[in-house]
Amino acid sequence: MEQEEFFRRVHEHIVNNKLNEEEKASVERMFRVIWDLLQHMPLGIQNSESLAGELASHLATHQDLLAIIHQQAAELDALKRITFNLTSNLDLQLVLDEVVDEAMRLVKNSRDSRIFLLENGELIFRAALDVSGERNISYAPPRENGLTWSVVRSKEMIIVEDTKNHPLFNDLTEIWKGSMVGLPIVIRGEVIGVMNLTRSVTGAFSGDELRLLQVLADQAGVAILNARLHEVLAEQAMRDTLTGLPNRRALDQQLESQVRVAERYNITFAVIMMDLDGFKIVNDTYGHDVGDQVLREIFKYIQTHLRVSDFLARYGGDELTLIMPQADEAAARQAGEKLVRGIAEYTLHMPDGEKKTLGISGGIAMYPEHGRVASHLLRAADQALYQAKKYSRGSFVVSKGVTRELPDL
Repeated sequence: MEQEEFFRRVHEHIVNNKLNEEEKASVERMFRVIWDLLQHMPLGIQNSESLAGELASHLATHQDLLAIIHQQAAELDALKRITFNLTSNLDLQLVLDEVVDEAMRLVKNSRDSRIFLLENGELIFRAALDVSGERNISYAPPRENGLTWSVVRSKEMIIVEDTKNHPLFNDLTEIWKGSMVGLPIVIRGEVIGVMNLTRSVTGAFSGDELRLLQVLADQAGVAILNARLHEVLAEQAMRDTLTGLPNRRALDQQLESQVRVAERYNITFAVIMMDLDGFKIVNDTYGHDVGDQVLREIFKYIQTHLRVSDFLARYGGDELTLIMPQADEAAARQAGEKLVRGIAEYTLHMPDGEKKTLGISGGIAMYPEHGRVASHLLRAADQALYQAKKYSRGSFVVSKGVTRELPDL
């Protein structure tokens, strides 16, 4: 049979079966693949005219095959959507929200979808979506003998076709009527979480639904891994590599945020710039390796003697910047005096057996008295630090007046 005659018969059957445009396109694509396959079959197998004619007649009228084609097309669309949505975002919470969205879309009569992540041996609720559109309503911790923990232990999908008649729910006095499936979220062979989906009806999930949910769980594992790696890299980018303290970039972001909060709620806060007294002598005498260790040691001491709400960052060299939320001038002065006493009493043990002590000086700027924007507050605190280092070393000096932008020349 010639190609023209083959496709004429295909078209004839398409017309006779009144297929829509999408169905026509699917069938024609399938037959083009079949034709190409026939042309490469061995001569003894082809019997081309009868085989091609029979295929054209049989396949074009086979409704089951058309249903399969539609189902595969739908699955491909779902896979494409899942892959795109889960790989186009590196924010962990947004990734988890997208996973529960997809789960609800994939299953008919879905009631809600939830994700728990395994963190330090505990299952922590992280995302949810229900049929009414309510998102991330917190759930009680999973029961030790319930479905979610059972999925973690088995590392396998668990299906409950009727929640009112299943051993995993026997110990509950009140239970909703429906069905449920739990899938492990796995990274490199280890379960890192569980995705649960419930339905408002009882009975089996379809094979297509379970297959796509498994694909979703697999893709979720990859997306969660990528998001966590991104978080680690982002965190590293905001940390000083020597001391582990937040760096200048993190300081700028934190200070901008603090200004917005203070402006909105009409509260005050302090910005303190500090510098170690005597550090240069230690660094010049014992070298940079010892100097680096001294900075780590002293900065750690300072960090452990601040309020939980305080934000300490390395500004550069041996300079630090401290943000004290909701602190007035008296509280800032008191914190400075406490650090002066503490650093003066802190003994450093040098490699040659010598014992050294350092001092600390600081400059204090208050919001809004000394500035209403981050750059003005930093400049005011820096100028006050300069005054302390020059005229009153070993003390904390409060800025004088409001700092503004320098005038254009």
